[in-house]
Amino acid sequence: MYGSRGARASVVVAGAALLLAGCFGGDGDKKNGSGSGITQQPKGSDPFWVNPDGNAAQQVATYEKAGKKENAEQIRKIAQQPTGEWIGPENPEQEAEGFTEAAQKADRDAILVLYNIPHRDCGQYSGGGAADGDAYRAWIDGVAKGIGDRPATVILEPDAVLHVVDGCTPGEFHEERYDLLRGAIEKLTALKSTKVYLDAGNAGWGETDQIFEPLKWAGVEQADGFSVNVSNFYSTEDSVTYGKELSAKVGDKPFVIDTSRNGNGPYTEGEPGERWCNPPGRALGEAPTTKTADPLVDAYLWVKRPGESDGECKGGPKAGQWWPEYALKLARASG
Repeated sequence: MYGSRGARASVVVAGAALLLAGCFGGDGDKKNGSGSGITQQPKGSDPFWVNPDGNAAQQVATYEKAGKKENAEQIRKIAQQPTGEWIGPENPEQEAEGFTEAAQKADRDAILVLYNIPHRDCGQYSGGGAADGDAYRAWIDGVAKGIGDRPATVILEPDAVLHVVDGCTPGEFHEERYDLLRGAIEKLTALKSTKVYLDAGNAGWGETDQIFEPLKWAGVEQADGFSVNVSNFYSTEDSVTYGKELSAKVGDKPFVIDTSRNGNGPYTEGEPGERWCNPPGRALGEAPTTKTADPLVDAYLWVKRPGESDGECKGGPKAGQWWPEYALKLARASG
């Protein structure tokens, strides 16, 4: 449905290799691979890890080297915030280990996004995923082994339950999908310092009555909570309303909200089916923090990495690829 879910971590140069090279530092340590001077946010309000060598940080360094100081400062609005690291399909253990080790070294929690469920995204811009259930279970095992006892906040399978409910995922895959999600929750919540939030759609897709039972079948009551608005644009206010209504139907579970690009709310022009894909005029939302406006909201997170494409629409590159022109527009619109 959203296309942008194919975003993955910038191949794991940012993993163990950079860690061993001493590129990741804690508060006040500006030494990093990109040379952009990106540091961590204050831990008291934002305990999540800022990747000092992510796409945005590298873009800051590129603009500074080219003397484009205004562009660099705009992109710095993105680079200085923690964003989700989307674990790729090939080396889950290595990637999860690299990111969580780097985060732990900086005394922060890694945000990991797991997006590899079989028959992912209904074959749209971010179609793909594990070849079958056994491959997915092995992948989750690799992620869990890579995380180990280190702190991690996991966003589990954006759209996986939603696409069962809206009919996008064919019926013959539903039972297996629920089983795989329950298994992933069981495996990951057994880890010492990992929190798991099962994705639960967004404020604009439909009614909570349609999804709360499927979320239970997928194991949400065994998870730490659920996530809303991943890679979408609905306002924080609307997302809180949706999340609280849903929470009341799934055992009062807390939730997290993706605020990465919701500063101007959703795009309402053009074809409804494409409004989610690289919409113009959007803006960065609230910065990641655990100090939220409601006790049921565990955190505002930037799950989607601002500046990465939603898919090949409106002139964008493939889903998940860095798009500096779009990143600049998001940053400038944020004031």
